[in-house]
Amino acid sequence: MAKKTIMIVDDSNVIRNRISRGSKEMEYEVVATAVNGLDALELYKEHHPNIVTMDLTMPKMDGLECISSITDFDPDANILVISALSDKATGIKALQFGARGFICKPFTDEELLDALVEMTEE
Repeated sequence: MAKKTIMIVDDSNVIRNRISRGSKEMEYEVVATAVNGLDALELYKEHHPNIVTMDLTMPKMDGLECISSITDFDPDANILVISALSDKATGIKALQFGARGFICKPFTDEELLDALVEMTEE
């Protein structure tokens, strides 16, 4: 079975490290990390990861714009939004733009793993 790959997009180093640690438990290989949407888009095109975790508030290009750009490039992109913006409208917008899941910060390792499992089973 091919290794599952993940790209982590978040401007917080702490969150990137946390997701990286959590995803390794599920045997994901972190192929790229980005601190803004512009970098994320380029890295997505280069690596085609199985899953992308996406923050919404970032410099240069925010998460919604990035989700939209990635799904324009690859309609099958598997994007999990991880954001402190817990208002429903933003979550719904992210899903309309093509994200497939949403968890709020702060999150537990268990919530992260559950969300990743759910994303991979589709």
